[in-house]
Amino acid sequence: MAKRRKRGLSMRKIREILRLGLKCGMGCRQIGRSCSISHSTVSEYLHRAKKAGLAYDEIENMDDLQLERLVKNDVSEKSTQNRDQPDWKVIHQELKKKGVTLQLLWQEYKLIHPEGYQSTQFYELYSRWKNKLHVTMRQTHKAGEKMFVDYAGQTVPVVDRKTGQVKDAQIFTAVLGASNYTYAEATRDQGLANWIASHIRAFEYFGGVPQIVVPDNLRSGISKSCRYEPDINPTYQDMATHYGTVIIPARVRKPKDKAKAEVGVQIVERWILAALRNHTFFSLPHLNEAIDGLLDKLNHRPFKKLEGSRESLFEAIEKKALLALPQSRYVFAEWKKAGVNIDYHVELDRHYYSVPYKLVREKVQIRYTATTVEIFYKGMRVASHKRSYRSGHHSTQKEHMPKSHQQHLAWSPSRIINWASTIGKSCAQVVDTIMKSRQHAEQGYRSCLGILRLANAYSNDRLEAACKRAIAIRGCNYKSIRSILEKGLDTQPLPNASNAPKIEHKNIRGRSYYINNQ
Repeated sequence: MAKRRKRGLSMRKIREILRLGLKCGMGCRQIGRSCSISHSTVSEYLHRAKKAGLAYDEIENMDDLQLERLVKNDVSEKSTQNRDQPDWKVIHQELKKKGVTLQLLWQEYKLIHPEGYQSTQFYELYSRWKNKLHVTMRQTHKAGEKMFVDYAGQTVPVVDRKTGQVKDAQIFTAVLGASNYTYAEATRDQGLANWIASHIRAFEYFGGVPQIVVPDNLRSGISKSCRYEPDINPTYQDMATHYGTVIIPARVRKPKDKAKAEVGVQIVERWILAALRNHTFFSLPHLNEAIDGLLDKLNHRPFKKLEGSRESLFEAIEKKALLALPQSRYVFAEWKKAGVNIDYHVELDRHYYSVPYKLVREKVQIRYTATTVEIFYKGMRVASHKRSYRSGHHSTQKEHMPKSHQQHLAWSPSRIINWASTIGKSCAQVVDTIMKSRQHAEQGYRSCLGILRLANAYSNDRLEAACKRAIAIRGCNYKSIRSILEKGLDTQPLPNASNAPKIEHKNIRGRSYYINNQ
């Protein structure tokens, strides 16, 4: 029976493995959980990067093809055949004894079986065996390691003073794993922008960043929910990279993974939202001010079975363990996939941004904020523009344009005009008018091609008639011509003043009256 070939990893995931291992210094076990792949595969990629002598700063400046040649070729699982198998039942019983660790048991195993499993494989195989037992374990969290985030199921109504309309505010909750120190705030919705902004304010409230953020499989943060390989939203991943943290989503149908978040939400609902149930709020700032006061009381409230409070435990063990906040706040950015048109521009919100002309017909990724637009090809930034909101206009950089003597581009103004001439003189005139109206002829390619392709749906004769009408009404653009065809106006007589019936009336003086009385 043929061995099933292992599915390759995306370059984005490989970059994340190398970032976490080489820059953040995380172990293979944690990286494997974050990226939803086996620890041995993580170890193999890190080994290849170290063998090539790569520092993370060098990796950041490489494109996907360069990086792939170094670390992706021939990554395969090591054969586990002909190895001395440990007695996992004995291992499991030994671990229950005080002071016994899995590392100690592996060292004892290696003394007896020098050719046996290495530590990473040993730990992984034991973990797989143990998971089959369905053993219930109480999770312990290290200081500064994890922050659990979720939205409360309960909402708070906010009344618009002017209209009286009531909208339900969503309650975002973040809980640190070791101290249970809690943050909560109200937002208008659970959209991506508010999801990211809530994380940023939580980090600033804690005065630092945890090593790992554990969200539920919320649509805003997780693009595709999957137990084994959830896809993290690119903006969410971008934010995590900026703060140097890792996103490890809770597994589907694994409530223990998010137990801390659910308990935190429950406490917020009992001690904050319940206390506000009889209050009326007229704005989000008004609501968040009330939440802040009760949140402070919650964090200072003494534990029932332990000494101190969330606040004191946070100050004692967790605050110093958090990663430092970066010098600048993360600027919210969204991502979009796009294809480069023959005019070497990509479209974003009906505005067109140039890229180097050699990327015509290639697929790129657009990262955009409220003020900037960046375009990436195979992981490398190839263009940067100031964000424009002028619909239908172009942002073109001269260095992206082909030189006039270069003939490698398949399209040119003359080729498009010749194509239009096969349909008719009016169509060629429309195309010529569009390209002359642009600062650069290439900026008119997209509109011209759209007009020419209307012939596929309406025939050459109808398109030529529609272009004649467009010239007569000075509407030489794609929208006007498409509207003429959709409404059947191309079959109607052209709007010409000479065709209109002559009106005679004694009160109409006519042109001669004004000429004779000058």
